[in-house]
Amino acid sequence: MEAAIQLKIDKLDRYVNGLKNDLQAVKNAITHPYNNGLAEGSVNKIKLTKRIMYGRNSFALLKAKLLINEYFYQIN
Repeated sequence: MEAAIQLKIDKLDRYVNGLKNDLQAVKNAITHPYNNGLAEGSVNKIKLTKRIMYGRNSFALLKAKLLINEYFYQIN
């Protein structure tokens, strides 16, 4: 990070400052073998389906569609 700051590139400086603000999270991401990527992927898929169906159908149909997608396209 010190070498990146020496370059005096504005976007790179902002990136390094963001890393410094959340340094413990960065260290945890490097040292621990697990993450919440699978949960985030599921949430992203649900939000996408909800966005596509917005204003078209009922909650029951949205729920059925999500359950069918999970059944046929299970993440292994």
